[in-house]
Amino acid sequence: MTDFNSDYDLNASEKAEASELQRMIAIEQQKAQFQAQVHNFTDVCWDKCVEKPGSRLDSRTETCLVSCVERFIDTTLIITNRFTQMVQKGAH
Repeated sequence: MTDFNSDYDLNASEKAEASELQRMIAIEQQKAQFQAQVHNFTDVCWDKCVEKPGSRLDSRTETCLVSCVERFIDTTLIITNRFTQMVQKGAH
């Protein structure tokens, strides 16, 4: 004979595991999306700043790359902060 309580605990345990798995998948998807954005950003900055690759960066290329990276970081922070505000407003 099956004990109702043990079936309930199993279902609750399965639901908790499924929820944790969904959370982990969402985190991995976010990581993959971020890595794709970084890759795209790298391509954009390279195309914009590097005219002819060499063994060293000249000062103009280095300045351009630094500026490009700083704009990327600033933009990422703005988007992250805006997203955080939206999530916090939705939680209230």
